[in-house]
Amino acid sequence: MTTVIGLALAAVLAFATAAGAAGPDFATLGFQPYEPPKPAPAFALPDLDGKTTRLEDFRGKVLLLFFWATW
Repeated sequence: MTTVIGLALAAVLAFATAAGAAGPDFATLGFQPYEPPKPAPAFALPDLDGKTTRLEDFRGKVLLLFFWATW
């Protein structure tokens, strides 16, 4: 009796492992592979004092660009 239960348990584990290994096809789920972000293009803008500031002046620093307009 113990042998039958052991064999049944082994069979269930084997089938469960095989079913889990198949897994879903991620392409059909709409997932896309990760693509690293592209670097920002080089540009220069005048600051409030009229001095030209370039993006590359801030290389290695965290920079928040805030563009706004009044209509």
